[in-house]
Amino acid sequence: MPPSTPHAAPTATHHLLPTPAGRTHAVQQGHQGPLVLLLHGFPESWYAWRHQLPVLAAAGYRAVAIDVRGYGRSSKPESVDAYRMLDLVADNVAVVEALGERSAVVVGHDWGASIAAVSALTRPDVFRAVGLLSVPYTPPGGPRPSEVFAAMAGEGPGKGTGDGTGDGAGEEFYVSYFQRPGRAEAEIEPDMRGWLAGFYAAVSADTMPAPDAPAPYFVSPGGTLRDRFPAGVLPSWLGERDLDVYAGEFERTGMTGALNRYRNMDRDWADLADRAGAPIAQPSLFIGGERDASLAWPAGALNAFPETLPGLVGLHILDGCGHFVQQERPDGTNRILLDWLASLPT
Repeated sequence: MPPSTPHAAPTATHHLLPTPAGRTHAVQQGHQGPLVLLLHGFPESWYAWRHQLPVLAAAGYRAVAIDVRGYGRSSKPESVDAYRMLDLVADNVAVVEALGERSAVVVGHDWGASIAAVSALTRPDVFRAVGLLSVPYTPPGGPRPSEVFAAMAGEGPGKGTGDGTGDGAGEEFYVSYFQRPGRAEAEIEPDMRGWLAGFYAAVSADTMPAPDAPAPYFVSPGGTLRDRFPAGVLPSWLGERDLDVYAGEFERTGMTGALNRYRNMDRDWADLADRAGAPIAQPSLFIGGERDASLAWPAGALNAFPETLPGLVGLHILDGCGHFVQQERPDGTNRILLDWLASLPT
């Protein structure tokens, strides 16, 4: 059962909480009830959860969305290796403790989904349930991530995968493109607002390129990621004011902190080697967009959920939805989240 009868959501409050990062910026609505910790993805901020915070609070939950380390008003350590997954898990645990709680439900989108999953995997004593949006859980282990991403695009003449992801003519997958410090920043930061608009449009259902157009997740030799973004159009979920919020934060902070998450994937692989193949046992939820490429890249991840997420309560693929599920489909996402949260043991 929900923790209380729905009521008008209280006003959001902003906090700077002490964490291993230094400080973590948290936005809270609802000051009583079970804690729900919300983790955003790339390239976003706590603002990605603006449609969920008041709804969860009105339903009687203590909803808290944070700026992940490297974003917004949270600390941005200089060292690249300060953005490894276990450091982000430690931040999440510290947020729960700083809020005076012992446990939380953790929900994440995109990179936030991966961070939420590892938080639940490594700290089941703190995170009693986990909700994943857009990016399915795949247990640690397997090949080194950098090798996987290199193979996805071929990254050399005649080395394409043949699955339509890259054309095999020296294309580079975006995760590989992000690896070298300063490279992607040089593309993005001179026109932060324009780049973000194009990125959001490229992976949103109503503005993404046609299926027969060059995939926007790859970079041609000598080109940039932006070359394949739609131009001059915003997805329906993103108003000019919303874009102002996102762009304003990144114009102030730069993009390096956000990109450093991508630059630690091989470190994460090594850090979590002792968890290879480990399932997440807690109650879990997955929501994805039917038109989101993130569902296809980890081959077989959804079919493996009975083994990898044995506590799965709900699996929802939203028809005609792209990558930004909680912003593209806020009402549907909220209904699913509330039903799932109500089903959890207290």
